[in-house]
Amino acid sequence: MFIGYARVSTQDQNLELQQDALEKEGCEQTFQEKITGKNKERPELETCMKMLRDGDVLVVWKLDRLARSLKDLIEIVSELESRGVGFKSLTESIDTTSPGGKLIFHIFGALSEFEHSLIRERTLEGLKAARARGRKGGRKPAMNRSDVQKAAAMLKDPLITKTEVAKHFGVSRLTLNKSLNREGYDGLPERNKSI
Repeated sequence: MFIGYARVSTQDQNLELQQDALEKEGCEQTFQEKITGKNKERPELETCMKMLRDGDVLVVWKLDRLARSLKDLIEIVSELESRGVGFKSLTESIDTTSPGGKLIFHIFGALSEFEHSLIRERTLEGLKAARARGRKGGRKPAMNRSDVQKAAAMLKDPLITKTEVAKHFGVSRLTLNKSLNREGYDGLPERNKSI
């Protein structure tokens, strides 16, 4: 069974061109959406994917109507393939039910994996270069030096617990302890260390 999926990005755009092409291809049912491709939540696509069965073929007018990126496209088509569902894109003449179409899709997958590896490699090299210049990675500490000084001053009062101080600064006790240790406030009264 051929199942179509048609999508346009805005309410002003028209689905007729895609509908006509999908109907001409022999789609018995077509799911339609007027929603941006950047939106991960696409209810009609989700319904379409759930409906597809082994032996069915999902047909789209153009690749960008189905996926937001090459990675997204590879994931969707891989899922279809694992379920025994074929895929056709009319504009690009891709048909994974044929050996040639499968080859093209495996090339897409390899290119996507290659791109991911390059991005990862560049990121690691960038971090290494930043460290060599004395920069540290990671996110900003939850408590700045001033907050840690205030917290240490509060903890000098034996009636105030670490739990209360952590709550005051909107952090966990673990974060408070790490922040105090980072700034060298490990000589606090014993009572507050264990509370």
